[in-house]
Amino acid sequence: MIKPTGAQRALIIQFLKFGVIGVIGFAVDYGFFHVGLDVLGFGRYWSALFSFPFAVTITWLGNRQFTFRGQHKGRASAQWVKFFMTCAVGLVLNRGTYSLMITAFPLVYRYPVLGLLGGTAAGMFFNFFAARRLVFR
Repeated sequence: MIKPTGAQRALIIQFLKFGVIGVIGFAVDYGFFHVGLDVLGFGRYWSALFSFPFAVTITWLGNRQFTFRGQHKGRASAQWVKFFMTCAVGLVLNRGTYSLMITAFPLVYRYPVLGLLGGTAAGMFFNFFAARRLVFR
C-alpha cells in the first residue's frame, strides 16, 4: 500500500474539510432554492441562481474559519469578493450541470435536488483548488 506524504495527507485533510463545509453550503443552497421556488415562485432555473449568494456566503465563512483557518490576509470583505468571484466561475460548472440535468432527465426535473447534487459535484473540485490558490493563501 502506498502511503501519502505529509503534504499529500494535509491536502487530503483540507479537501475533506472543504467537503464538510460544502455539505453545509449545499443545505443552505437547497433551503434557499426552495424559498425561491415555493415561496417566491421563481421557477427551477431562477431559484437555483437566487440561492447561490447565500450558499457562497456560508461556505466562505466556513472555509475561512475551518478549512483555511489562518491562511488569509487582508480585509474579510475583500476576501469575500474574491471568493464570490471564484465561485462565480465554479457556478458555470455547477449551474450548467444542474441546467443540463433538469433539461435532459425527467427524473431530475421532477426531483431537482438530484441536479443540485450533480452541479455541486461538478463545481467542487474547481472551487477547492481555485479557493486554495487564489483566495486563501
